[in-house]
Amino acid sequence: MSNSVTEINNIHTQMMRMAKSKKPKILVVDDEIDNLDLLYRTFRREFHVLKAHSGMEALEILAEEGEVAVIISDQRMPEMKGTEFLRKTLPQFPNTVRIILTGFTDIEDLVDAINAGQVYKYITKPWDPDELKLLVDRAVETYDLLKQRTEELERAHAQMALLAVLVQVAQQNEDIQTTLNQIATAFRQNFTADKCILQMLENGALIAQQGTCSNEGNIENWLAQDPLAQNAIATGQIQVSANVSKDKNLASVSHYADTGIKAHLVTPITYAGKAIAILSLQWKHTHDLPEDELKLIHLSAQLVAIALTCSCKF
Repeated sequence: MSNSVTEINNIHTQMMRMAKSKKPKILVVDDEIDNLDLLYRTFRREFHVLKAHSGMEALEILAEEGEVAVIISDQRMPEMKGTEFLRKTLPQFPNTVRIILTGFTDIEDLVDAINAGQVYKYITKPWDPDELKLLVDRAVETYDLLKQRTEELERAHAQMALLAVLVQVAQQNEDIQTTLNQIATAFRQNFTADKCILQMLENGALIAQQGTCSNEGNIENWLAQDPLAQNAIATGQIQVSANVSKDKNLASVSHYADTGIKAHLVTPITYAGKAIAILSLQWKHTHDLPEDELKLIHLSAQLVAIALTCSCKF
């Protein structure tokens, strides 16, 4: 147990280093090219800056790029005001922090937007670059805190749901195939993976008996040829690659390119000191797992072992 926890902590430390090396993403929106270029130059060193000349263009960028930490938008733009644009972003990106730039006294619009939670702060033109930098730094800190709290709540609900499924499966005493499929389904859904395989072991070797779940229907099983799976079996410890393309041990493995898998986690399922199965979670995007999720997987693997013993004799 202590060795597995140490391994989880080491994996988490590596992931944290990778996350810290990434620049926070911000979006700046202004119909005036000079202002837009000035905003870009102001923040390009500290942040990954996306630019848009209108609210509609900004919505298209968000649809392609996904969530950003901060949006800085001009208020007076043709076709769509800044407050209207920010209101449209609120349902999909509730954690994003929104700042309005205005050279006019649109107090009523701004007050309504602030009260509705659409705007974090507003700043008048011409702005002071140092003041705006300080405001954006604080906004990014606020975003990080909001995102952390949201993720913690979501994980807490998901963890309770997963543990409830595992306890239910153990109590039902179903046949082994049903048990394997139910567990694979619960793990894939809980960790929003694209694919999950729970495959049995016999004398340290994978056998045909398996449970699978995929958001694409059929699933190809290449674990017998996978270095990550083989390491998990050999060491008895959880193995994670958050970004396969940057993993020197996996980047050249053909089945990752063939199936489009970008991240992979494999954990052994151990009963009475003996590995009886392995659990594989696969994602088609790079995927960092926080420490508490890694520990949850480790804990859940022990419950999976109990569930499997109710369907098999070891």
